[in-house]
Amino acid sequence: MIKIKFPDGSVDEFKEGITPKEIAEKLPSSIRKNALVAKFNGKLIDLNEKIKKDGEFDLLDFNTKEGRETFWHSSSHVLAQAVKRLYPEAKLAIGPPIEEGFYYDFDFLNIGDEDIKKIEKACKQIIAENLQFKRKVVSKEEAQRIFINEPYKLELIDDLYGETISIYEQGEFVDLCRGPHLESTGKIGVIKITRLAGAYWRGDSKNKMLTRIYAISFPTEKEMKEYLEKIEEAKKRDHKKIGKEMELFDVKNEGPGFPFIYPKGMIIWNELLDYWRQEHKKAGYQEIKTPIILSRELWEISGHWDHYKDNMYFTKIDSRDFAIKPMNCPGCILVFKSKKHSYKELPLRIGEIGLVHRHELSGVLNGLFRVRSFHQDDAHIFCTEEQIESEVVGVMKLVDKFYKVFGFEYFVELSTMPENHIGTEATWEMATNKLISALNKQGFDYKINEGEGAFYGPKIDFHIKDSLGRSWQCATIQVDFSMPERFDLTYVSEDGREDKRPIMIHRVIYGSLERFIGILTENFAGKFPLWLAPVQAEIIAVSDSFNDYAEKVRDALDEAGIRVELNSKSETIGKKIREALLQRVKYIVVVGKTEEENNTINLRDGYENKVIGEMKVESLIKQMKEEIAEKRL
Repeated sequence: MIKIKFPDGSVDEFKEGITPKEIAEKLPSSIRKNALVAKFNGKLIDLNEKIKKDGEFDLLDFNTKEGRETFWHSSSHVLAQAVKRLYPEAKLAIGPPIEEGFYYDFDFLNIGDEDIKKIEKACKQIIAENLQFKRKVVSKEEAQRIFINEPYKLELIDDLYGETISIYEQGEFVDLCRGPHLESTGKIGVIKITRLAGAYWRGDSKNKMLTRIYAISFPTEKEMKEYLEKIEEAKKRDHKKIGKEMELFDVKNEGPGFPFIYPKGMIIWNELLDYWRQEHKKAGYQEIKTPIILSRELWEISGHWDHYKDNMYFTKIDSRDFAIKPMNCPGCILVFKSKKHSYKELPLRIGEIGLVHRHELSGVLNGLFRVRSFHQDDAHIFCTEEQIESEVVGVMKLVDKFYKVFGFEYFVELSTMPENHIGTEATWEMATNKLISALNKQGFDYKINEGEGAFYGPKIDFHIKDSLGRSWQCATIQVDFSMPERFDLTYVSEDGREDKRPIMIHRVIYGSLERFIGILTENFAGKFPLWLAPVQAEIIAVSDSFNDYAEKVRDALDEAGIRVELNSKSETIGKKIREALLQRVKYIVVVGKTEEENNTINLRDGYENKVIGEMKVESLIKQMKEEIAEKRL
């Protein structure tokens, strides 16, 4: 008999060789019905795999990240089978799950809209056939025979696999795969192809360009319908489109991946930075600015020259090698090293809005979301081991305060020691326990990502959820043992020792300022909270004869510190209002004969596109100033 421990802590005994599917028979029907894959001792396994030892056991459904990945990975095999049925000459490459859905790469002729419909229809047929996913382990030689007509699979067999290889079969289709997979194709409700793209084999531009088919799948038609509706709404909120319409920002062919922020975009930028500086000053941070170009020797010490070189840009100055910084940390370290420090100065909190450059392939660039230059709201905390927990709690409180201002819900993940790491296990355990204690003190529910910490220490990541339910990883807190060691950082301890090593905590809140503005733009669909809005009010006169009164109203708002514009174009009132609505102006102020006689304005809410009515200018100013001061959503 073997002992199986369940997530609720209960333990039960089962016969050796039992499968997850058989264990599920003893669990509630809702769990059994929705189970897609099992997790045993931290490893994902098929529902039909035999369990032969004691361990911790869980069943995962589509609501879990690992469950979705298994679902989408299995769906990629269905997509590949459909393509091979329709186009036997197509050669198979790879088909992994991705953040949202999956793709499969093929070597075959270009396909169009009619082909997409045929492939989706073939996928539907394969799902209806309810084919079993069967795992087999074969020798390298047998795998080479099976894939004799699949050159890309043969290359993978030679390069990535040992003497035994796992394959998965469903009906007539077979693929190289470590798994796990669903029980059968019938578990998949519906597959939808989302787009086509070109992709170099193994990401190398020297290799052949393949056809990449992106797709997504769900257990039910209802979930697919909801997803497609969300995608349509996301298109309307596309920050690239809104950014141009509102004249906020753009990316040009002359600088691919290097954003241009326009005057109205700079208003949002500066408001975010003003708030950042205000709150960080309260929290005891000092601000610095470090150069964007630093010598090769510095990046060799930090390890970036050896491990991050492909993502960096370089230059020569007076025959010396320099690099444009991809990260702010080494510059901050040089500031710390510029003088001797005492334990009395710790924790030392140093912030920097640092401009960094990282090389990204042109195919992945995406507005403000994926760029080659961006500003990080970095801060580095130099502290003692005893101070780690309290400093992490302080950062958590700051993160929570910021995200509440924008109305973001968020969830938290803790990533622990990876296989390849520096430092002793005892040090890792100490730091991880301090992060866990800090999380518990703040009452956070959190997911643990075993073995996914940075090589230099454990970390906590914050994922915000936007108005469409999408998640974005922004804030992070990382404990670092490596940099203080590499750069020989020290402080004078209480007992007078001058070689005491500080701990370094890396943290960001916005993450990338550019990306955060992109997220805000899509989250609010350009209808920013009033304190961030580039134009907070627009004055419109019903005709040119009331321009003088319109200017008087504008001046009153301007003197009160309101960002206001006057539309004095010789256009109809309807066209002026439509233009203000397109610019996402919240307060549209209309003036005419009645308003001039009564010394009032007529107010329209541009976000709701509804008339509020006549009111005094003073009342409007009071209302707006309160809304701005409270950072009201």
